[in-house]
Amino acid sequence: MNTTIDTSLQPALTPAQRALFESEGYLIMRALAPAERVNELRRVTEEHVAARIAPIEYEADVAYPGAPASRSAEGGDTPRRLRQAYDRDAVFADWATDTRLTAIVAQLLASDTVYLSRNHHNCVMTKSPRYSTATAWHRDLRYWAFETPRLVNAWLALGEETPANGCMRLLPGTQRLHFAADRLDDAQFLREDRPDNRSLIASAINAELAPGDVLFFDAGLFHAAGANTTDERKLSMVTTYYGSDNAPMPDTRSARLQPIIARAPAHA
Repeated sequence: MNTTIDTSLQPALTPAQRALFESEGYLIMRALAPAERVNELRRVTEEHVAARIAPIEYEADVAYPGAPASRSAEGGDTPRRLRQAYDRDAVFADWATDTRLTAIVAQLLASDTVYLSRNHHNCVMTKSPRYSTATAWHRDLRYWAFETPRLVNAWLALGEETPANGCMRLLPGTQRLHFAADRLDDAQFLREDRPDNRSLIASAINAELAPGDVLFFDAGLFHAAGANTTDERKLSMVTTYYGSDNAPMPDTRSARLQPIIARAPAHA
């Protein structure tokens, strides 16, 4: 797999796009993935869900409020996400190292070399009707162990993403804020019973996406998602990247599997 830079395939972010990401912690690039690729990713995802190809996280596994109590409970064996996307099929690996995708990540990280984490995200979200549970306000860095917090997530919509089917919700700018421990619960979710948190949550925006759109967001940005109240499964692929100025801490979950060099300088 060629990960060196082809400058003819490198979208250049505008100063306004860079500034938005630095200030607000997110950036949406419309139609970054062509329809043919989206359709192929959807096809393989549906095949893996139908065949229950491991590793899979099920709704009962997350233990969120409202989730089934066990896999044997009604809806408990509903797939929530396909884990280890990079290693499960070439179509996922090709997207995770896509030249145009990683060119944008490289600019957001200000790093010519881009590493794909195989330990965090690296999955396809399969939010199903009826049994999908909402995800409370959190930042992805809560359980990660890296030398610096400079990581970027790329969320590819494989279908329409709206409030009705549980699209991502964002709290712009929160990647730059410090939160005292008492504003978070034991699982590092924002406590919604606190007035200061409620006023912050009132500033939330919905990241509505069309198939092929990619939401890039800082791993320190607080985000949440609702349940899927439609009749169709919502599919999204999410990958996590870091640059040459960062690395997972040894002997942690973040270092369990070796990263993939998703993008390297032309001379590498």
